[in-house]
Amino acid sequence: MHDTLTLVVVLLGLAVAAVVVFRRLYLPPILAYLCAGVLAGPGGFGWVADITPVQHLAEFGIVFLMFSLGLEFSMPRLLALRRVVFGAGPLQVLCTALPVFLVMRLLGFDTAIALIGAGALALSSTAIVIRDLISRGAVNTSYGRAATGVLLFQDLAAVVMLVLLPVFADPAGGSPLPMAALTLFKALLLFAGIYVIGKWVLPRALDETGRARSDEVFVMTALLLALVAAWVTHLLGLSMALGAFLAGMMLGESHFRHQIEADIRPFRDLLLGLFFMGVGMLVSPALLLSQWHWILLAAASLMLLKSTLLAGLLKLLGERAETALRTGLMLAQGGEFGFVLVALAVAYQLMSAEQAGLLVSIAVLTMAATPALLSQSDPLTRKLLARWEQAPDNPMIDEHTRGHVLLCGYGRVGQNLMRYLKRFHIEAVAIDTDLVRIREAGQSGERLLYGDATRKDLLERAGIHRASLLVVTFDDARLAERILHTAHQLCPDLRVLVRTRDDTHLDELLSAGAAEVVPEVLEASLMLVAHALMMLDVPFGKVLAMLRQSRRERYKLLRGYYHGESLPTSDRAGNPYRLLHAVTLGPQAAAIGKRLDQLGLAERQVEVQSLRRGERTLNHPGGDQRLENGDILILYGPLEAVEASEEKLLGG
Repeated sequence: MHDTLTLVVVLLGLAVAAVVVFRRLYLPPILAYLCAGVLAGPGGFGWVADITPVQHLAEFGIVFLMFSLGLEFSMPRLLALRRVVFGAGPLQVLCTALPVFLVMRLLGFDTAIALIGAGALALSSTAIVIRDLISRGAVNTSYGRAATGVLLFQDLAAVVMLVLLPVFADPAGGSPLPMAALTLFKALLLFAGIYVIGKWVLPRALDETGRARSDEVFVMTALLLALVAAWVTHLLGLSMALGAFLAGMMLGESHFRHQIEADIRPFRDLLLGLFFMGVGMLVSPALLLSQWHWILLAAASLMLLKSTLLAGLLKLLGERAETALRTGLMLAQGGEFGFVLVALAVAYQLMSAEQAGLLVSIAVLTMAATPALLSQSDPLTRKLLARWEQAPDNPMIDEHTRGHVLLCGYGRVGQNLMRYLKRFHIEAVAIDTDLVRIREAGQSGERLLYGDATRKDLLERAGIHRASLLVVTFDDARLAERILHTAHQLCPDLRVLVRTRDDTHLDELLSAGAAEVVPEVLEASLMLVAHALMMLDVPFGKVLAMLRQSRRERYKLLRGYYHGESLPTSDRAGNPYRLLHAVTLGPQAAAIGKRLDQLGLAERQVEVQSLRRGERTLNHPGGDQRLENGDILILYGPLEAVEASEEKLLGG
């Protein structure tokens, strides 16, 4: 009992520390668990000498992972993406697995080990890629649908591999082909049985459980479903993971799906963490140090093979070059189901821990490179396409075009702006770096130039000297500043309108020479306020005056908000976020009796938005305002500056 408790404490402590560190580095939690397992395992510090108990617990993690996969698996979605799922999917798996198998055989690995290694490395990471697509809102883009379709087939392939794995584990059972056919036949019978139960029996049982109105009963029912299905398949000589997947798939179309998924998530995440730590314990740091150059070469070769192969297959299936290449870059890594195959192969004694550690090390390296590859997939795709594809010749805007609007960026905002400019018979010229967008829009007669809007020669070709207005339509403050600098070098008097997401860079852009900055979040807030006031029968004239005043004051009333627990410390470019923060002056506060201009808040880039004294509120109080006991100051500025100002106000 004492040894078990020590093991659990060590593993949980390592897991928490590793996940916190890896979150700071913007790396996926899977890598944190794997590295924690490497450190704790026999090849690391040796805190866990016997990994057998961990592997037993990890098997339950696999069961819940496959059950969750079944819940998320959708037959309508599969059919909607069937061209990619059953076209590029199987070809990608086969064409990746075959070279890997041949290389492993040439290196002296047994046939069974080479097959398992080839299957494991042919799979990509569903967890990492889908989470990235969701966070970017890119699931329904062309490359998002292509990636999802390939991952769907890979998930199906992983299930088939798990079904066939016991065949390799029992060489005494006879010829592999008849055994594999028998195993697949058992799996189909099991599918039919679970389908019948899932269609007519489980919904009624869950209805009865729901009527009990007990969260505990529902949680126990969800756990029982996953474990019973795994137990049945184990009795039939099949993989436990298969039963869990089929049970989840049968419940995936029911209205209980989301509740069940929420109930088992804590158990799944905890056990999966232990599973990935158990996989990490198979890795030997000594092996990594001695074979690091070969492991690095294998990881790089695998990523190059998968990305180029998948890009080529998708292009042959009729996808655009940009979609095909970006999808290939996104799916170049190894995946978590590869770890499942390797871990079960070790459990079935099909491969040694050292051989498994070699495969895991290769997959881990590819997954470690994935976050950077995903974030840079768009610019990297454009650079590669710019070399392979002929960029369109940019026409010179003729001398007769005068007083036109120059749009930097032709995305959704730029296109909407151009449509309205046309309605008012105002000419516009757009600059964009998306080749596909340029070609498609150019066919409809739009005046578009391909290239980087920060280049002087391109702005001159677009007729910047004769333009009446330049509009930056994309949300990239740093790039907007460069465009402002270049534009004002060419035309110091040209008015520039800049779009940005929020007020984080408002002052910098205005200082750089923007005539107006439109923060879309603040504008959305203003529109919501205006609609609410008009629905409350406030006269339209007053509402319009409020809008004009807010814009004239540079959104002064709207700047900053209370972030709460979800406070981000910096934006994507690493610049500190600004926030509102309330400071109450107690009787011992050092600032009592002092004027605001004596506190040096402005030097810290901190502004006093308002001062509340009793029932009165002073908005933007003057510097001669003296502070009293009980005053509440609303500060606005960067996080660290606001915290330092609070310390100065209270402690001196």
